[in-house]
Parts: sequence; C-alpha cells; structure tokens
Amino acid sequence: MESSILPAIIRLRASANSFLSQFEPLLLVVAPLITFLVAQIVQSFIQVVHEKGFKATLIGFIMTWVKLVPGVKSYIDAEKQKVVDKLQSSGKSSRDGWRTELPSSGLGNRVLEQMKNEKEKDAAWQGKCSGTVYIGGNESEGHFSLINEACSMFAHTNPLHLDVFKSVVRFEAEVVAMTAALLGSKEKASGGQICGNMTSGGTESILLAVKSSRDYMKASKSITCPEMIIPESAHSAYDKAAQYFKIKLWRVPVNKEFQADVKAIKKYINKNTILIVGSAPGFPHGIIDPIEELGELALSYRICLHVDLCLGGFVLPFARKLGYPIPPFDFSVQGVTSISADVHKYGLAPKGTSIVLYRNHEIRKHQFVAVTEWSGGLYVSPTIAGSRPGSLIAGAWAAMLSLGQEGYLEHTREIMEASKRLQNGVKQIPELFVIGRPDMTIVAFGSNVIDIFEVNDLLSSKGWHLNPLQRPNSIHICVTLQHVPIVDDFLKDLKDSVQIVKQNPGPISGGLAPIYGAAGKIPDRGMVNELLVDYMDNAC
Repeated sequence: MESSILPAIIRLRASANSFLSQFEPLLLVVAPLITFLVAQIVQSFIQVVHEKGFKATLIGFIMTWVKLVPGVKSYIDAEKQKVVDKLQSSGKSSRDGWRTELPSSGLGNRVLEQMKNEKEKDAAWQGKCSGTVYIGGNESEGHFSLINEACSMFAHTNPLHLDVFKSVVRFEAEVVAMTAALLGSKEKASGGQICGNMTSGGTESILLAVKSSRDYMKASKSITCPEMIIPESAHSAYDKAAQYFKIKLWRVPVNKEFQADVKAIKKYINKNTILIVGSAPGFPHGIIDPIEELGELALSYRICLHVDLCLGGFVLPFARKLGYPIPPFDFSVQGVTSISADVHKYGLAPKGTSIVLYRNHEIRKHQFVAVTEWSGGLYVSPTIAGSRPGSLIAGAWAAMLSLGQEGYLEHTREIMEASKRLQNGVKQIPELFVIGRPDMTIVAFGSNVIDIFEVNDLLSSKGWHLNPLQRPNSIHICVTLQHVPIVDDFLKDLKDSVQIVKQNPGPISGGLAPIYGAAGKIPDRGMVNELLVDYMDNAC
C-alpha cells in the first residue's frame, strides 16, 4: 500500500511544481514589491512609535479599528458633541440678535453708543486676568490715552507703501533697533548686524523665524526635508509653523527642572535638522531654558537656534540691571540666530505689536517674499501680512519712548517683587506646590491632594481668569502691573478656594474642571484634537 501512495505524492508534487513554474516570472516581480511594501509599513510604524511613543501609537491603532464597529463611531461623536457643547457654554444662544447683514441705513455716530453697550459685556479684566492686559498702575489711564492718540494720529497709514508713509517706516526701524539694543546687539559677541521687523504678535514672529530658518538652511546646507526640535514647554506657535511650512516637528520632554533638556534634544538632531528652540521664559512655568548650552549645540551642528522672548523681552534685560540672577538669553549667546519679543506685553504697547530679530541680514533675507512675474507689478513684502496697520507701529514707538529705560526699570521692579510675594504666598499653602523655580513673572502651581482645576473654577467664580496647564495638571498666573496692588487679595481667594475643594472632594463648581480633567485622562490624543477643532469651529 505504501508503494502505491508514494508515486501518487510524487506525481502531485510534480504537478504542483509545474503549475507554480508558470507563475515564476510574476513571483520574481511581485515578491520584491511585497517585501518593499512590508518594509515601508514597518518603517512607518517604527517612525510613528518613535514620534508618539509605543503606548500612544498602540492606542491610536486600537481606536481606529474600534471606530469601525457599527454604532461605535456615532456614539463617540455624540459624546464628543456633549463635551463641545459644555465647552461652548451656551455660546450659540448668546449669539441671538447678532447681525448677519449690513443695516439698510447706516447708523452714523450712533454706532459708538452700541459699541459702548457691547464693551460693558466684557469680563472685568482690571486686575484679575493672568497676563492679557499688561498696562496698569496709577498712570495706566494716561498711558492708554497716549497710545490711543498715537494710534488715532496714524490710523490711515500702511508701511507697505514705503514712499508714502515715511513716518511709520521710521517708527518701525527705531522700534526694532531699540529692541535689538536691549537684546544684545551692542555686545561684541553678537557676531553680525542685528536686524528685524515688526509683526502682529508673538505667533507671527515665531512663524517668520521658523520660515526664515527653513529657507536659510536649505540655501546653506541643501536641507529639503526640514525638521525642528522643541521642548514640550515651547509655545504652540511652533506646531502651527510646522503645519504651515511642512516641517517635521519633534517635541522633546523637559528635564526635572522643567527646562529644555539639552541632552535629549541632541539625540534628535540629524542631517535634516534646521532649528532648535529655547524660551526665556517658557509660557507654562516662567522658567528660562539653558540658552547657552543650546547655543553651543546649535553651533556645533551648524543649525539655527531661535529664542522665544515674547514674554521676557521687555523684562529680563531690566531685571538683570536690577540685580536679579538672570542667565544669558539673548544675542550675546553665540549660536542664537533669531529672537521673538512682544512689545504688546511688558513693552506696554498696543495689542498687535511684536518683533522678530535676526543675527544678520543673510538670515532675514529668507523672511521676505518677492514676486517678479505678477501683472500688477513688482512686489516684495517683509512679513506674512501685506498691508499692515501703521497705527500700531506708531503706538509701540510712542509707548517705548514715553517710558524710556527708567520707566521700564521701575515697572520691572514692581512686577518682579509682586511675583516673588505671590510665589512665597503659594508656598505657604500646604496643599499646593510651585512648579520649578520661576525666573520671571509667571507662577505655576499644582497639587497632589486636590483637583487643581476645581480650584481654578472657584477662582473664576470670584472673578479671576487664570491659565490651566497640563503635564502636570496645574494653573498659572502671569503677573502684570494690574496685580501689583492686589497680590494679597489673590492669595486670600486662592487659600479659600483650596480649602473649599479640600472639604468638598468631587465636582462642586459646575465649571470646566471635569472637562479639563477628562481631557487629561483621554488616552487617544487624536480625539482630544478633534474636540478642540470642533469647539473652535462652533466658536468662530
């Protein structure tokens, strides 16, 4: 029997080989393609894991498949909409009566009366907002009046027309030069002719610095697949720049002191790296990154280093003169190629004024856009905006000249002292801890025993408007001149709110604490992203 089975197996095998041999040429082509595709998938998976971590990648993969289950996606969307509606806080109902088209007849001067009525609906920001409005003190009304008059005087101007509005062209050049002088342009170590432009705010300044760095590195090092590396404490404007300008972004965890981790950043540098970033200070915790070490790193790899001084630009130079232990942060540090500094924050200029500075003209030239083939003529523009409000430039110029160095020194003394008082006061509350060692005028604090977001909601009910943070869960207050006379009031309200939350664990305020807490616990960050986008889509 065995002798009859064996020949049958041999014949079957020969038949199979004969059949497969017909497809051998095809297999020779398909096999490498399949191998290549598998390798690409594995490589992409490894890259995603490297970017987001294994846990986040796995969660994202699972959630993608879970949403394919019938009914699951609709359920998730419904639950997500509930959160969006909560975030919206009945915003849609508040739009009842809003205009959707022009009135048939103009209102004339009556429009001013309507504007006054609308203004009364704004929150009482005087003294109780974190950051937001930086002008304050006894002279605030006079400073507001001065800025308003300056802006009104040049409301018709547009520096795009260089030959027409020579006044604001001069104002911009002088604001840039005066800011550069504060930030190291006179230092021997600056290594170039510091130059720059005014922008609409810190985000535009950062966007321009990133765009200029990208194009400069393409010209100098032929980098066509640009990447930049930032600490996780760096401003979200870098994420926006990465999306706008098609740059791969690496966000690196900070060290135990909540500063940029230089060693960790170094591990991410490769042949495509164009830019690394430091902040002085970082927005979340008011802590200055090790700019000197970052400068050395940038020099050694011949890449750009941008320093975000949007908050510190008009504080740190004066704090240093006052004797505060401020580490190097500006163009005096070799390796720093660009800086952003907001005049509309502690520079006490009108909203919509910031500065982007470069170590030399060779880098800044890559900021400009020139068009030679347009039928409308030859065109060149220095910033993202074409037309720009000359009124704001004039307001910034007026603010800086009216205050002078003595004015800024006095204001810096007041807010630095108030910040230290507030920081010490928070440390006296046992349930709270201050995050890191703040270098400037931001004090961030959290808790290991109570829900800090519930504390924030209670403070909001008392009229305070603070900033909720994550990683770790915390809130911060950015001290301005508004807060100088009311630090004790804030500390009293903070202490009372902490005790109420401690005595009543669980949701008690009916505010946004549950939402912030839930967002922090949702493992699928893509879902949190969708929540934010839906919220903004409904809000605009």
